[in-house]
Amino acid sequence: MTSLHYTRAQVLPKILAQRILILDGAMGTMIQRFKLGEAQYRGQRFKDFSKDVKGNNELLSLTQPAIIQDIHEGYLSAGADIIETNTFGATRIAQADYDMADLAAEMNLASARLARAACDKFSTPERPRFVAGALGPTPKTASISPDVNDPGARNVTFEELRAAYLEQVHALAEGGADLLLLETVFDTLNAKAALFAIDEYFEQSGERLPIIISGTVTDASGRILSGQTVTAFWHSVRHAQPLAVGLNCALGAALMRPYLQELAKVAQDTFISCYPNAGLPNPMSETGFDETPEVTSRLLREFAAEGLVNIVGGCCGTTPEHIHAIELAVQPLPARQLRAGPFYREAA
Repeated sequence: MTSLHYTRAQVLPKILAQRILILDGAMGTMIQRFKLGEAQYRGQRFKDFSKDVKGNNELLSLTQPAIIQDIHEGYLSAGADIIETNTFGATRIAQADYDMADLAAEMNLASARLARAACDKFSTPERPRFVAGALGPTPKTASISPDVNDPGARNVTFEELRAAYLEQVHALAEGGADLLLLETVFDTLNAKAALFAIDEYFEQSGERLPIIISGTVTDASGRILSGQTVTAFWHSVRHAQPLAVGLNCALGAALMRPYLQELAKVAQDTFISCYPNAGLPNPMSETGFDETPEVTSRLLREFAAEGLVNIVGGCCGTTPEHIHAIELAVQPLPARQLRAGPFYREAA
């Protein structure tokens, strides 16, 4: 880790103790605004590729880097302190759906470098900006059978997940990520494979980056897809000593409130993040979701006023307009204070 990289990683928890930080919004929502076709996704490099690749948003870091850079800079201009790399599906496992598994490492490296360049452009000594290396859940799950007639069946192993995540983490760190964001966790066993890989990278490299872990409550049951309550989820990943734990995706802020309250109550020695969808899906809306920036920001302000959050942003359906409104809404309010600890492992 370079001295500058080390400084950024070290300063993040200190800032979190002082004010609420703003995470960016949806990458996919913004990509949709460009109305890209198959040719744009392919670019010149993959113009003769054997399989359709439209929808492979992570490929755009290689074929349309200016678009990804523009999206990052849009969120930074809107007030984001932390931007995610365009790597939600950039694992070897996810990219196998497009026959592009061998490009996973290159996608992560390029995506991290794009986010790093954007953050460096907007960072000041008074307000540094941070790159979060995004690790998504993969389309395959280690806990749930893909075959309703065979509950014991699995389409991926723990070892396959570990190896894929390790490859991803290596490239994200090389590209300049300041922290690692394990997000949209719907299967805790997948998350454990990612955490195992992250720890393996730390041992191999001799460096340690802050970790944020964000789970996804899928419905009114209050559980993630693999069956855990929010409290059980926290206790099953607590061993990783993350900088922050939180919730994202699936629900809008209004429906997420009780689960965030539950998490804030049990994770008293860890910072809390929250980046909900812009309400419920709405095909008539420009973003595909029904909440305006005013609605989302008002709800997140209520979370901040209640002392629930340290990091806020947006997931599906949110835009730079949402992020700007969120920043203005929470800016006057203090960050959630830890009641014990913190116990996270510092970067080293």
